Amino acid sequence: MFHRVAPLNRHLLLAGFTFSVLQAAHADTVSVAVAANFTAPMQKIAAAFEADTGHKAELSFGATGKFYAQITNGAPFQILLSADDTTPTKLEKDGKAVAQTRFTYAIGTLVLWSAQPGYVDAQGQVLQTGDFKHLALANPKLAPYGLAATQAMDKLGLTAKLQPRWVQGENIAQTYQFVASGNAQLGFVALSQVMVDGKIAQGSAWQVPAQLHDPIRQDAALLLPGKNSAAAAALLKYLRGDKARAIIQAYGYSF
Repeated sequence: MFHRVAPLNRHLLLAGFTFSVLQAAHADTVSVAVAANFTAPMQKIAAAFEADTGHKAELSFGATGKFYAQITNGAPFQILLSADDTTPTKLEKDGKAVAQTRFTYAIGTLVLWSAQPGYVDAQGQVLQTGDFKHLALANPKLAPYGLAATQAMDKLGLTAKLQPRWVQGENIAQTYQFVASGNAQLGFVALSQVMVDGKIAQGSAWQVPAQLHDPIRQDAALLLPGKNSAAAAALLKYLRGDKARAIIQAYGYSF
């Protein structure tokens, strides 16, 4: 049986359809260089961002140091989500980032992690007493989490003892894989890589005290190719919103 749509409902349907068409018409894609440690939360944020705004975030993940080299050599990224606060500052001074667009989107946490339950103790004493052969960390010249790891070992007076056992990943994602695969018995990774719903998802971990290394202040910056992009502006605004911040906090970051 045919049911006639009431005028009011017809108007609501038309308004909803019109909004969807307008949203699609103005939807755009923004190219984002994302620090490897921020992979999981950014994938969730990008999905929510697209659902809420219609804009699509095209994500590339890697080491901040490599992104800096690519951007200075003309890579057309529109936004950088760095693993530190110094790289966006340098890009701004280099004229590669738009002035006064930098802000801290997250403060990261370094952890010593093993895929083996009970292997890493709550005080990190395993660094001094463990019989491990390999200790994984990200390349400190490219990855801020790797730099933080070397600073922590320096302050603990363990660099000379542990350096022969280092296995360096190109970025924090590769470092995580070294440990997850068992090729390294333990390693320094980002808390966000091993935390799910506020708990360590597997294995064992020691949260490295913040006073043992420089703050891992992760800054975002609008790059020159994104200067006139509505999608880029929308994403930077979205990162500061409640929905994105809730996702970020769920992965162990602070602000």
